[in-house]
Amino acid sequence: MALLDVILGYDCNLWCDYCTITAEMRRRALPTAKVLAELRRGRALGYDAVSFTGGEPTIRKDLLGLVRKARELGYEDRKVQSNGLVYAQPPNVERAVEAGVNRFHVSIHTHDREHYDRLVRAAGSWPLMAAGLDNLVARGVRLTVDVIMKSDTYEKVPDAIDWLAARGVCNVHLWFVSLTDGNRDNLASLPKMTDVVPFMHEAFERGRAHGMAVRSLHVPRCLLGRDVDRAWDPGAQRVMVVTPEATFELKDSKITPNTHVPACEGCQYREVCPGVRPDYLEVYGDGEIAAARGQRPATAPSRLPVVGGAR
Repeated sequence: MALLDVILGYDCNLWCDYCTITAEMRRRALPTAKVLAELRRGRALGYDAVSFTGGEPTIRKDLLGLVRKARELGYEDRKVQSNGLVYAQPPNVERAVEAGVNRFHVSIHTHDREHYDRLVRAAGSWPLMAAGLDNLVARGVRLTVDVIMKSDTYEKVPDAIDWLAARGVCNVHLWFVSLTDGNRDNLASLPKMTDVVPFMHEAFERGRAHGMAVRSLHVPRCLLGRDVDRAWDPGAQRVMVVTPEATFELKDSKITPNTHVPACEGCQYREVCPGVRPDYLEVYGDGEIAAARGQRPATAPSRLPVVGGAR
């Protein structure tokens, strides 16, 4: 399917400690009329799936009306990406389904109760997130959960898979933290991928044991070893991103891997792997990728990495 990914605005009811959105960005949003125009244009261009995201799209009063319009225009797949807090109230789930949402993505960040509240910087949020997940699972909707891999969460990702499986979640995406915009200087949040991959292997193994689909979105295939089949590149399909500032293809997004290094040449995955993000290369260079290919590094870090990270 061809996806129109609409970032309605950057405001949110949480303020995660790794969020790329700045305070100034939170004031930016797409007017309703602009969103409607983009929905019509998207259908004219052949897009048949739409995603509403942010920020936090569920705090927009016009969200369900936009979903209804997307259904009316013929978008077959209608997704809302959320932190899930509003779904703690079952009627909100019903209203979303009735409006036409047929795919739900929920970012839980981390499953650990105390860590979650610290991470999202909003005390008492974990019970709402957990209840929202439970309500979505109970309703039987198509649900994917996003888990963040950053310096203080990646070691707990395998346990997060068990926690999600126990709640009935079947699909999980592992997101690697990005150093862009509001998180640009938070080097402590960015671990080395080779430190994270062993925990990813364990997460994939537990996912298989639970019958879950667990996928990685941002780690190059050459580093995934035996779990290379778990790599997934959303930008491989036709995806157009609409933001309050600009419209562009997903492959050109700042948080999408889009850079190949010299060691990528000749790799069997070269044509399907998007590479690595520039912000990661700035901190760690290409040494890990070069080592995986049996080559010498060609690029050195231009920003000093944080030894040990934030735990």
